[in-house]
Amino acid sequence: MRLAVRLTPRAGRDGVDGIVPDADGRSVLQIRLRAPPVEGAANAALIAFLAAALGLRKADVSIRSGAASRRKQVHLAGEPAAILARLAALATPAAPAR
Repeated sequence: MRLAVRLTPRAGRDGVDGIVPDADGRSVLQIRLRAPPVEGAANAALIAFLAAALGLRKADVSIRSGAASRRKQVHLAGEPAAILARLAALATPAAPAR
């Protein structure tokens, strides 16, 4: 399965901002990571973050295109229905605490 991601490196926190439109109007998953975009650190952090968040092995997550760009195509290997359910939960913003 392929996932379109817009990555913001050097963010103040690691997290998902939800599904947002990119410059072309296509939907992408907006992710912020504290890792800097130096020597592949942000890409490695993205793989580790997605693997942990989706319950996958790091080997099941790979960047197919956009390694040097904020917009990336990520390949997720595994059971599609389970991955989609986890992605839906991940992309849905949590209700604010009161």
